[in-house]
Amino acid sequence: MRLARWLLTAILMLPLMELAMFVAVAAAIGFGPAFGLILLGSIGGMLLLRHAGGSHVSRVRVAMADGNFSALQADGTGGVILLAGILLLIPGFITDVIGLVLLVAPLRRALFALAGLRQATAPPRADGVVDLEPEQWRRVPDPELPDSRNHRDGR
Repeated sequence: MRLARWLLTAILMLPLMELAMFVAVAAAIGFGPAFGLILLGSIGGMLLLRHAGGSHVSRVRVAMADGNFSALQADGTGGVILLAGILLLIPGFITDVIGLVLLVAPLRRALFALAGLRQATAPPRADGVVDLEPEQWRRVPDPELPDSRNHRDGR
């Protein structure tokens, strides 16, 4: 309960903190460059969501349609990248810094360790094979490919 109250207070205070940070940065480097940095961060977030976030959103939709949420647990990094894109899209220096920290893997691991969270990632295999549990995948026939069962036997 204490964490939820602290988180709600932080979210409600975020616009004021962002405004104070913008004023401080604008006083240090000028209004134009500060506004340009805000605009650059938002454009970067939009591009990140368009490029990397689109495929993750598609996986979330498929998992929700199938009712299989264990597939989402295997893709924890995609969710973090999606969150980073959203944070970069929100105008402000604080959210931009948090979004950039989430994009850099060593900083992301340090942030998760500091928060006491575990990031669910499997170590990548050298041969490029991804091992999935049986409930995390399903066979989908490709209509563009010939039926490979008929061609294996030489028929």
